[in-house]
Amino acid sequence: MLGSDRGPRTPKYAVIAADLEAKIKAGMYESGQALPAQRELSTAYGVTLMTLRQALQVLAERGLVTREAGRGTFVTAPKAVYNIGSLQSLSDELRAQGHPIDTVLLSRTRRKLPGWVAVRLGREAGAPAVRVERLRRVGGVPAIHQVSWLPEAVAGPLAHVDFTSTSLYGALAETGAVVERATERLNPGVLSARLGKILEKPTGVPVFLSDRVTYSAGDEPVLFDRATILGEFIEVRTDRAASAVSVLWTRAGQETSA
Repeated sequence: MLGSDRGPRTPKYAVIAADLEAKIKAGMYESGQALPAQRELSTAYGVTLMTLRQALQVLAERGLVTREAGRGTFVTAPKAVYNIGSLQSLSDELRAQGHPIDTVLLSRTRRKLPGWVAVRLGREAGAPAVRVERLRRVGGVPAIHQVSWLPEAVAGPLAHVDFTSTSLYGALAETGAVVERATERLNPGVLSARLGKILEKPTGVPVFLSDRVTYSAGDEPVLFDRATILGEFIEVRTDRAASAVSVLWTRAGQETSA
């Protein structure tokens, strides 16, 4: 039953949602576990089914549960938050939130800039560059594939950096380079066969495609990143303010794989 000391102005469904959220976060209901049936919960809380369903909707909107028709309501795995309003590397962002993240360096090679990447970096197609390919695992589970391109002049001092433990932003800072700003585009996509093998998911699984161009203090493009992010692991958030984040809505165009 609901307590009588909650305060008369708090809607019953909000009280129930808060109580269930606390139980989920305390581990009473674990990831993947089904919550008790709706009739059982409505009886336990002393409310109608409609009120109970409002509470479950709140939990679903917070990403704490999923509701499956004919099966029930299940606790979701906790998601890492990718805050697009900050100027941090993706790995630093996730570590700051307390997520255990490790990096596998898949390759580091000298390449000629493909035309579509050269456009992002304001360079000539075919200009010498370094391509760094990494796999990010969150809690030991493959979650993000990332390809980074650096013009050779920028990448030179980074030849011996261990990118399994040092972020590109951190490595650039150690060379004295000042990262001033970045622009980022986030589009929906589906997993390719090649990346499916790396991320251990079937081809066609929904993903986020993040393209980020990072600029130095002289407003020179120094880094281009393409991250393929499994949607089931990452939730994208931003705080909007008059002078903090600019969001441009446009139709997604065709993209070339990194």
